[in-house]
Amino acid sequence: MQYPETKLPGVGTTIFAQMSALAQAHQAINLSQGFPDFDGPEALLSRVDHHIRAGANQYAPMNGVPALCEAIGVKVERCYGRRVEVADEVTVTAGATEALFAAIAAVVRPGDEVILFDPAYDSYDPAITLNGGQPVHLQLQPLGFAVNWDEVAQAISPRTRMIILNTPHNPTGQVMTADDLQALSDLVKGTDILVLADEVYEHILFDGHRHQSVHRFPGLAERSFVVSSFGKTYHTTGWKIGYCIAPAPLSAELRKVHQYLTFSTSTPLQLALADYLSANPEHDEALPAFYQAKRDRFNSRMVESRFSFTPAAGTYFQVMDYSAISDLPDTEFVLWLIEHAGVAAIPLSVFCRQAPEMKLIRFCFAKNETTLDQAAERLCKI
Repeated sequence: MQYPETKLPGVGTTIFAQMSALAQAHQAINLSQGFPDFDGPEALLSRVDHHIRAGANQYAPMNGVPALCEAIGVKVERCYGRRVEVADEVTVTAGATEALFAAIAAVVRPGDEVILFDPAYDSYDPAITLNGGQPVHLQLQPLGFAVNWDEVAQAISPRTRMIILNTPHNPTGQVMTADDLQALSDLVKGTDILVLADEVYEHILFDGHRHQSVHRFPGLAERSFVVSSFGKTYHTTGWKIGYCIAPAPLSAELRKVHQYLTFSTSTPLQLALADYLSANPEHDEALPAFYQAKRDRFNSRMVESRFSFTPAAGTYFQVMDYSAISDLPDTEFVLWLIEHAGVAAIPLSVFCRQAPEMKLIRFCFAKNETTLDQAAERLCKI
């Protein structure tokens, strides 16, 4: 029997799975994959137990438990001043990655072009390719990882179906400004170009930065899928619960895909999140200070190392330059780092179609203080 050719010839196991496996094999401190080594709020966890024991163990409605969808609508209005039609515009998904895939699958057709910015989160390109689209990779600027909007204007063609944004940005930790969002709004005005806004780190910004959500820009909101993550906000990445907000016509198309990917998302977890979100709306407001303390603790200890860095403006990732330590390519340096320092990190080049010359790796600081201190101590010795 001859098996069909792969539809994703350039894709293997994700770098996150590879590095986590290597960290475990070498008993290294894992600052690679982006998950906390601490639990979510106890009050949230107890509500899961409550709903499981109360019998909420069957399928949820396809678009999401009504109580959670309502709580999401209240949150979006509180945070961004945008009122959404909950029944028609909010869809709860099995993690943000499902929402991203469903949005792309819903609207990208063979031959369509999708503009994305490198370094880019690794799920975007395969989703575009699987749906017959053509990824158009634009490189973020070397200093500060800013978008060159003149390049974006030049890249737009009659075949451009979508532009993908990610702010705060994984893997670089940078955030877009209001001027960035306005520039995009001006570019797409009068076109049928759609926007997919990956905003999963929307509540993790530092040093007074304000999240410039697509929700704040009516000209973008009317053409956008906006994706968020409860896992990032409530330290529960393993629950895999996210959501997508989009205008009713776009949500209707997304739901057509969603219903055949997962159909629905865990009922007791949704109900627990609805309870906690309603009772503790201040949780997301405390996240910037919570994670900035971790960033600052890690960075203050890394000042004594041979790494150089600019503090991340958002997310729970810190990019560091190792050029004073090694000439190895970043994909080889992270392997060396596991063996010689016992710390796992992620190379930045894997997020790029054609990686420029750079000696940059990404550390996750969503860890307990002891973990961060131990990792920094090891890294300062090399």
